[in-house]
Amino acid sequence: MKLTHEQRITLHGFNNLTKSLSFNMYDICYTRTKEEREAYIEYIDEQYSAERLTKILNTVTDIIGANVLNTAQQDYVPQGASVTMLVSEGPVIEVPTESFDESPGPLPDNVVMQLDKSHITVHTYPEYHPDEGISTFRADIDVSTCGEISPLKALNYLIHSFDTDIFTMDYRVRGFTRDIHGHKLFIDHEITSIQNYIPDNVKDTYDMIDVNVYQENIFHTKCKLRKFDLNNYLFGYTKDKLTPQEQQEITESLKLEMDEIFYGKNIVPANG
Repeated sequence: MKLTHEQRITLHGFNNLTKSLSFNMYDICYTRTKEEREAYIEYIDEQYSAERLTKILNTVTDIIGANVLNTAQQDYVPQGASVTMLVSEGPVIEVPTESFDESPGPLPDNVVMQLDKSHITVHTYPEYHPDEGISTFRADIDVSTCGEISPLKALNYLIHSFDTDIFTMDYRVRGFTRDIHGHKLFIDHEITSIQNYIPDNVKDTYDMIDVNVYQENIFHTKCKLRKFDLNNYLFGYTKDKLTPQEQQEITESLKLEMDEIFYGKNIVPANG
């Protein structure tokens, strides 16, 4: 049933729908020595410290119009960081009709909406291959909201906050709310793809795949950079320091790593 904006906000009580966005990003780097690997991990821990991650999440709360109730942050030894925020509803001025549109969110700008019983978390996972010179960094961000706003409106900002080679996104609407006649609403906005919340200039730089289960209000999109420049994956030096054979071997190794992450399975190389 297609609902008008007026019907969406004429509810019996509070909007009890829970909308959850999981945003997972991956950064891949070639680190051929133990020293390079340790330097990369140190760099990642500095770039994505709990302090900086807290600033990113604070901006997310501004975008979705939430008030921060509590923040817990932690840098881990030997690596990694976590931040968890509990947020409550922000001041409700009005519900903008564009909040229901499938379009990218601000970068950032204030979006004042109704939220309650919500949370935002981020966890980082630096890791490395035991013997093949590949180091990866993963960050998982979860934004869960109740009320009118979809956390997809924070997606544009999240994409621009991380320098990422691959990212995956999962969006799900759970539960139900009721209109004033008692009719259940299992979703309160139209959505055909998460891609519609990503700006065109971002979509132009990534290959994207959707896996959507519309009848269950489950949406999944994964993205991988289209262009490959070896210099972007070397830590502390450029490819002119390598022989042509080394460049080819490292390129094949990095592309295989990216494909395995993108497709979610181990791949046997053609020459393997």
